[in-house]
Amino acid sequence: MAVAKRAAERVLWARIAMRRKLEARAGLIRPLPADMPDTDVLRDADAWRAAVEECKRLRLPLHRDVPKNWDALGAVGTVLRTVGREAAVLDAGTARYSAILPWLRLYGLCDLVGNNLEFGADVRRDGVLFRYGDITATDFPDHRFDAVTCMSVIEHGVPIEPFLAESARIIRPGGVLVVATDYDQDPPDTSGLTAYGKPVHIFSPDEIRDLVAAAARHGLRLRGELALEHSERPVHWNRTRLSYTFIRLAFDRT
Repeated sequence: MAVAKRAAERVLWARIAMRRKLEARAGLIRPLPADMPDTDVLRDADAWRAAVEECKRLRLPLHRDVPKNWDALGAVGTVLRTVGREAAVLDAGTARYSAILPWLRLYGLCDLVGNNLEFGADVRRDGVLFRYGDITATDFPDHRFDAVTCMSVIEHGVPIEPFLAESARIIRPGGVLVVATDYDQDPPDTSGLTAYGKPVHIFSPDEIRDLVAAAARHGLRLRGELALEHSERPVHWNRTRLSYTFIRLAFDRT
């Protein structure tokens, strides 16, 4: 698995570098993704299918877990519309083959960083820095970033209050935090299930409301409406045999 991940990573970043150079030579300017709500729930499979088609239209390499293209596309759109193509962005808890940083690189962003407790020595891929780091206690200076994204990470045992406090510290006023996580309006039983060394967790409506309230205490104001209902469970995790959905939350740093 580790070898396969490294191979996928190298192929992805080679494609990104090649495509970026070809587009620069041709003088192409990528159009922004179609508008999506900054805060939203993945309500049905049609929504992630529409996101996949939008990614294809924009010539963005698809995430291998296809429903995740929905939350990644929404996050990238929020970042580009809020802080633009000159922004400094941290993808907190990223993998080197995830979608956020490659897509932002294709949009011309140059100050891009990903951190993860699993990383060792610093690695650069097409100018993007990947480094060891704890998303609840980084060594970045105050207000280092215009935006922080954190996709499908906090459900894996991340302490929510320290994560929000640290995000608020390293995002400049006027910047944005985008968080996506596993969610269900009536979460299935996850008792005894583990993944990545942690108990499997799917956030409930009350837990999401608590997260939003905690964010507000740290100067992170929810953008958009918090509508928590969904008509389907369009995400299925084969490893756990669970079906659920995703939620994406965007916060303005006040």
